[in-house]
Amino acid sequence: MTDYFIDNLSYFDRQDLYGEWDDGERFGFFSTAIIEMLEVIDWIPDIIHANDWHTAMIAPLLVDRYHWKQPLEHIRKVFTIHNMRFQGVFPKDILNNIFGTGWNTFTEDGVKYYEAVNYMKGAINFSERVTTVSPTYAREIMTPEFGEDLDPVLRHNGWKVRGIINGIDYDLNNPETDALIAHNYSVQDLSGKFKNKTALQKMVGLPVDKKVPLIGVVSRLTDQKGFQLVEERMEELLQSDVQVVVLGTGDKRFENSFRYFESRYPDKMKALIKFDLSIAQQIYAGSDFFLMPSAFEPCGLSQMVSMRYGTVPIVHETGGLNDTVKPYNQYERTGTGFSFNDFNSQTMLDLIHYALDTYHNRPEDFRKLMTNGMNKDFSWTGPAKEYQAMYRELIQ
Repeated sequence: MTDYFIDNLSYFDRQDLYGEWDDGERFGFFSTAIIEMLEVIDWIPDIIHANDWHTAMIAPLLVDRYHWKQPLEHIRKVFTIHNMRFQGVFPKDILNNIFGTGWNTFTEDGVKYYEAVNYMKGAINFSERVTTVSPTYAREIMTPEFGEDLDPVLRHNGWKVRGIINGIDYDLNNPETDALIAHNYSVQDLSGKFKNKTALQKMVGLPVDKKVPLIGVVSRLTDQKGFQLVEERMEELLQSDVQVVVLGTGDKRFENSFRYFESRYPDKMKALIKFDLSIAQQIYAGSDFFLMPSAFEPCGLSQMVSMRYGTVPIVHETGGLNDTVKPYNQYERTGTGFSFNDFNSQTMLDLIHYALDTYHNRPEDFRKLMTNGMNKDFSWTGPAKEYQAMYRELIQ
């Protein structure tokens, strides 16, 4: 396989990837360059698979600006939405000034979004297939609650929309070989798992106690991830016999809030306002529970990583969290985690207390939840086959 890279130091030699004043121009150049390079390298693909708004204009450009070029006219277009909230909306003059096109695509069934251009809308309208990163999210984005104002467009194109769950790297996230955790272990021998809890408590400065349940969080600290619920109930949660470790950065509101709780409960709460991969892996390996109460979650990887390491997730039933975490049934002793449906802080807190009760009073069930999660297959093997089947459909 040959990999090609496109660069432009003027556009991309920046401190940040996104959030620049000329993002529309920068990624407009990138999308155009992807198409222009094909004839230069003398290789025309059957399919171009674009992701999110940053490469979304490839589909409209192939239909409009490049449709007359015979080598390019038969390329099939697949577009994947990873997050509906970020769509790439820019002034309509960008069509002339950056893409060098006329107004053919500036229609309601094209890129027109009020009086602006919406890159993502264009990709949805002009691609042969639109995928999202979980089946539940594919259904959710066709509703006003999750569609971010593009739900009518998605419903109109519903015949081409499908959800394929993401996978995780099983070589990188492997408790048997992970060099970033203190002790390796497997589903057959969990002794290292329990040693990792002690190592994590020592690492972050919490009292070493193998009996106290430890809740881990590795995340961006934003409202999308549901931290308004955690903030509302953290005071009550920390009245319980529990330890909480939060690792991540994000909104200053949440960063400061978790710092406050750490100062108030230094023996129960640690707020690590940064990102550190080695600490993250130790949290996955050393925690008993992994808290992920996202308001919406297109797929989510952390819940799958936590289960890979035998850490039981506590999640809100949305998007990929709904597709990957099977709720605990204490009567059948099945499931891989705990989940709540109503997005409110009291429901979340009640579920956490139920999870803690299971940990303390039904230890055999809790261990079964751990091993059930570890035995699930969240690798790329299954998703890759689904993508392959979709590609074959397009080129038959």
